[in-house]
Amino acid sequence: MDYSPQEMMAITASREIRNEDIVFCGTGISMVAAMAAKHISAPQSIIFFETGGIDCQLHELPLSVADPRVMYGTTINAGLAESFAILQNPRTGPRAVAILGAAQIDPYGNLNSTCLGDYLHPEMRFTGAGGACDAAAYAGRVMTFMKQERRRFVPALDYLSSPGMPKNRKERKRYGLSNPGDSMVITDMAVFRFAEDTGRMYLWGYYPGVSPEKIAGEVGFPVETCQSKELPPPSFDELKLLREKIDPFGLIIKRS
Repeated sequence: MDYSPQEMMAITASREIRNEDIVFCGTGISMVAAMAAKHISAPQSIIFFETGGIDCQLHELPLSVADPRVMYGTTINAGLAESFAILQNPRTGPRAVAILGAAQIDPYGNLNSTCLGDYLHPEMRFTGAGGACDAAAYAGRVMTFMKQERRRFVPALDYLSSPGMPKNRKERKRYGLSNPGDSMVITDMAVFRFAEDTGRMYLWGYYPGVSPEKIAGEVGFPVETCQSKELPPPSFDELKLLREKIDPFGLIIKRS
């Protein structure tokens, strides 16, 4: 079956979610990925939202974290404080997987979702990090969705909204942040991970039909590609579930 880059992104992310994971989910494609994992690879995973829906069943696709559908079948409907307590709890925080997005990312996974240009006189101002800074600081793993463009993969951020890997993983501990484990960046062309010794981003996998050279050309800084491999496309069953059960009206995922 033909598939779109967005479908590939959602399925790739869902494959990385495990039964023992506690998934901090934002609006948009992250909801599709979490819902796909819940129905395919990780039915026992726990999904929660900053608005207070904890362990929701995601019977239907919510359109935002404030959509009442995030409260369907929950273990508890709490609030903002309880949601972020999950991230900061030493027992649950290491199991947490934060699914985020941003306007810019640097070689170490630091994110900018605040503005482009000078903060006081920006070229463009966005809605801001929301709970993403807390999630990036305390979650055991971070998945970041990005569009593969040089203007988004930059050597230095215009503004740091959420922390990544300051030089290396030991630096994060020095700043009182979590060890973010096997974090990754998922784009419409590829998947990047971070080197253990330097904390720097490298190309881990590329989608069928996209070359590592093309991907490297859409990154605004040098990126290692020698460890990369071609990733498997979505299966028939994965696409069927995505299109017929999770997002049947194409509200979030663009189709091929």
